[in-house]
Amino acid sequence: MKTNIALIGFMGVGKTAVAKVLAYRLGKKLVELDGMIKLRAGKSITDIFRQEGEIAFRKLEIEITRKVAMGSNQVIACGGGIVLNKINIERLKKRSVIIYLMATPEVIIQRVDADSTIRPLLLKGNRALTIRKMLEFRQPFYDSAADIKIDTSYLNIAATVDNIIDRLKEYESFN
Repeated sequence: MKTNIALIGFMGVGKTAVAKVLAYRLGKKLVELDGMIKLRAGKSITDIFRQEGEIAFRKLEIEITRKVAMGSNQVIACGGGIVLNKINIERLKKRSVIIYLMATPEVIIQRVDADSTIRPLLLKGNRALTIRKMLEFRQPFYDSAADIKIDTSYLNIAATVDNIIDRLKEYESFN
């Protein structure tokens, strides 16, 4: 029986905001993977990327995911690139229902532009073009990892959480 919920998806789809409300509503522990990576590294995600590179970040992500995936009764907000390493998804799938939160590229661009979060992968070049290219590349990974897919483009956080809870009721191996 799976007791965890892992939220995956591209930056700007609402993974962390939704995870906070969902964890509260379901009485589960909130786990934010990027936050755990920052704690483990003792520096920001931006600094990890700048000083050590994306490969070092992905290694930390694999390490933290391995530990988190063994837990239970958690809502896990995953980083946008977690699907790039198949081992992360294999580990999460053992105890988690994986929910892919998605949004249209236009909505993602609007949300990312309105957000003050520094996003290391968007620091160079045309942000909108980079988002579209990254999203196109990652789409098959998100699709193959997902147990449930929810489009957040025109949903607020509460409606997204309600949608997730309704869909989980239909998902047979979730408790």
